[in-house]
Amino acid sequence: MGVMSGPHVIRGSVSLPEAELMWRFSRSSGPGGQHVNTSDSQVELRFDLAATEALPEVWKERALQRLAGRLVGGVVTVRASEHRSQWRNRETALVRLAALLAEATAPPPKPRRKTRIPRGINERRLREKKQRGETKRGRSGRDW
Repeated sequence: MGVMSGPHVIRGSVSLPEAELMWRFSRSSGPGGQHVNTSDSQVELRFDLAATEALPEVWKERALQRLAGRLVGGVVTVRASEHRSQWRNRETALVRLAALLAEATAPPPKPRRKTRIPRGINERRLREKKQRGETKRGRSGRDW
């Protein structure tokens, strides 16, 4: 069919090494006619996160911590079976794994610094509310 689209970059210059990816194929569930009964189109991609040397140590620890609920013995598993083609399912699984690892290895967000609303802004808001209320009150038919 063709060559899979290059090394899947996680972030920066770090990419998934093809040698550390473990593939498993099985029959996909759902509709698909006679062809689906004979072809192994479902893809299961496994990546040993605990043993990999491809990720920097800091990223690895961060990913192990964040993906703790998804890991089985330090291995993260991704499944794809949306497409009828095994090839497209392989692509989908690879993209999903790369996205999952990119999110899990991302640096934590900077802590939010509390800021106060300046007094002038608050006073202006209250003044405008008061004016609006006066305008609306003036519309009532009491004085007519």
